[in-house]
Order: sequence, then C-alpha cells, then structure tokens
Amino acid sequence: MTVGTLGERTAVLGVGQTKYQSTRGDVSIAGLVREAGLRALEDAACTWADIDAVVIGKAPDFFEGLMMPELFLADALGCVGKPILRVHTAGSVGGSTALVAASLIQGRIHRRVLTIGFEKQSESNATWALSLPQPFSVSINAGAGGYFSPIIRRYMARSGAPELIGCMVAFKDRQQALRNPYAHLHQADLTFDQVVEAPMLWDPIRFSETCPSSDGACAMVLGDEAAGDAAEGPVAWVHGTAMRSEANNFPGRDEVSPQASRDCAAEVFDKAGITHPRSEIDVVEMYVPFSWYEPMWLESLGFAERDHGWRMVEDGSTNLDGGDLPVNCSGGVLSSNPIGASGMIRFAEAALQVRGMAGNHQVEGARRAFGHAYGGGAQYFAMWVVGADKP
Repeated sequence: MTVGTLGERTAVLGVGQTKYQSTRGDVSIAGLVREAGLRALEDAACTWADIDAVVIGKAPDFFEGLMMPELFLADALGCVGKPILRVHTAGSVGGSTALVAASLIQGRIHRRVLTIGFEKQSESNATWALSLPQPFSVSINAGAGGYFSPIIRRYMARSGAPELIGCMVAFKDRQQALRNPYAHLHQADLTFDQVVEAPMLWDPIRFSETCPSSDGACAMVLGDEAAGDAAEGPVAWVHGTAMRSEANNFPGRDEVSPQASRDCAAEVFDKAGITHPRSEIDVVEMYVPFSWYEPMWLESLGFAERDHGWRMVEDGSTNLDGGDLPVNCSGGVLSSNPIGASGMIRFAEAALQVRGMAGNHQVEGARRAFGHAYGGGAQYFAMWVVGADKP
C-alpha cells in the first residue's frame, strides 16, 4: 500500500469516554460532550487551542427533540470561530463521524481534529422515534428489533444455526463488559440460563439479547503524521477507512449480508493491505445491537465463510479469553448504547487496543484492530483498520 492511497498519515492521539449509564441527570448535553472532549484532549496532551476543527455526530434530531444541536454545542467544544461539522448516518453515525474527521487530516485540510459522538437517551425515546411512519417506507411500529428480527430468522434458516447462538453472544459480551469500567451494564451475577430464560421481545430476539438505552459521549483527537510522531504516548495509526450505503428496500436485496457491507469491508481491507482478515486482524470492535448480528457480520465482513459465522461463536473463537479473533472485548453495543456515540466507541476501542491502553479488556500483543459501525436498515456502513505501526 502506498501512502497516497490514504493521503496524509493520520493518528489517533487521544480517546475520551464518559461512563455509560441509563441516565446522566447531573449534566446537560453540553456538559456530557465536554466531559468526553476534555478526556480526549488530556489523553492527547492537547488543549482546545491545538484543535483546528470539530466534527460531531449523533443519531436523528428527534431522539432528543433538538434540531441541529451542533450549533449550541460549539461553545462547549471550544469551537467558536472554528469549523464545526455535523454528520448523520443513523446508527453508524459515530463511525462515519470519525471517518469524516480522519478525511480532514488525510486531505491535509487540518492538522488536529476533535471528533465526538453522543446521545442522551434518557431525554428521548428511541423505540418511539424509530416507529414513526415515514413517507414511502414501511412503518416499523416496534422499534429497531421489530425490523431486524425477520432478517435474523432468515439467517438462522439459511445457515442452520442453533437457536442459542444469540444467547452465547449476549452472555460473552456481558461478561467482557465487566472488565470495562465505562460499560453501562455490569451484571456480575448474570448466568447463561438467565440469558436463555429472558422474555422474548421480537422472536427470536430475547430481552437479554438486545442493547440497553444509554446516555454517554465518546471523543477522539486525530492528528497528522507530525503530530503522531511528536506524541508523548502511544498512538494508533489509521491503516484504512471506508464508507458505503445502499437503499434499505429493493428487489433482490440480501438483507442478511448487504452488498454495501461486503463492498465496504473489501475496500477497507484492501487499503490496509490485508488479504486474510481472520489471521491478520488481532481484535474486532463490531456494531452488534442484537446478539445474532455477531455471526452475521463475521460472514459479511470476511472473517468467516457464508453460513459459518455462528460456528466461531460456538467454538469460542470470538472470546477475549482463548479466542483467536476476540470480538467486542469492551462489552460492545450489547453492554453500552448511546446511539450517536456507539459507532465511535467501536473505533475508539479499536484504537485503544493497538495503543495497549484498553486496560483489563486488553488483547495482549494487539497490533492491528478493526472498528465497525452500521446504521439504518443495515444500509449505512463505516469501518476502519488501525495499527500500532505506521502504514
């Protein structure tokens, strides 16, 4: 791979996260994003004055009932008199926001960019918001789970996956979340039987197999090659980036493994010079709001052959302890879900892994990590590969 493929070499200089929880009643949205931003600046050994621009992302405005929140958040993010951009690609927005920020560095427009995603779901109702009838679209009427459950059933039918694979993913991620102090769900006493016996919400999705509603924010400071070289601590170098989208409803669409997902993965791995993802990626942070999407995305992204992703779950390949491809060591979206930030958390956690700064959920010796986000009707995709070494 040549440097020209990605333009200016780009590094993750710092990461900042809030504690994810049901309600952050102690802070406003402005206070929430500033908390994450300050932590990212501290990690990057930067000040507000060092930041050239801010790129902010969140899920639909009607989640909190606030139009264009980026306008009133400029003060909180030290962005008065500087460029501030807003990104929105449904649930993938956190990942897309990070990639837009990276593109400003890669294109040599700015030297240091602060990027941040947030959601304050305690001031909203995502299930209600996602059930509103929209022109020229089929109304979901039951939130995101009602949309995705038939797709999951299709995957189960065509792959022959045992019915408890989703429960295995959910139990794994909740166990791994116990090692992440920022995770929303810390269920130390949870048993596998409790996961299996949880009420069915949208067959085959149990209550225990779905994501929580979280308040929280995640931020990163990205810098150019000179900033990365000058950093006092370890940085994560961006090896590849890609985004794709497609309509969520058209004849012949493969909803289990959308073409946009496969194309996006092919591009990001090509840019990173990766020909065999399973053996060349050390750790994966994947957007899994419903547990069955782990085996589905393993196949779509090229980590497993078609109809074999569930086997990786069954044999423990995706576990932090003992797995050859640990997935969602942070606990994933199944353990923390501030929607507008959830994709960025995947990207930030991937960066922490290759920096060796993931704490108790660190994968020993991780050199290359994969961050993934999807949104809408599995129609928006954002992905990056980061590494400990320069590309």
